[in-house]
Amino acid sequence: MKSLIVEDDFASRLLMQNFLLPHGESHVAINGKEAITAFSIAINSSEPYQLVCLDIMMPEMDGQTALKEIRTIEESRGIMLGDGVKIIMTTALSDIDNKIKAVNEFCDGYLVKPIDRSKLLELIRSFGLIS
Repeated sequence: MKSLIVEDDFASRLLMQNFLLPHGESHVAINGKEAITAFSIAINSSEPYQLVCLDIMMPEMDGQTALKEIRTIEESRGIMLGDGVKIIMTTALSDIDNKIKAVNEFCDGYLVKPIDRSKLLELIRSFGLIS
């Protein structure tokens, strides 16, 4: 599984990398802008990400905006909804408004920090990305 961790906090990035390390290649981006660049490079080189873990509160471009951009890129390439990258919002925001906004932009999962390793892996298993 090839994954992208989008997180502006170093400790959170490191934790997520450790969780995902046994399951394949993992890249990092520190904000939504970098995430869009990484996602575009990967998809244009025919080596797309299977999973993106996306924080919401980040500088330069927040996770909600990055989520929308990723889905727009997929749509422009003819990737049907549900056939593209699996996106899990990993955030400290547990309010219903942010959850609804993320779901409306077609995130595949929503986990509130601190991220529980077993819940993360259970969600990824449900996507069929790991066994």
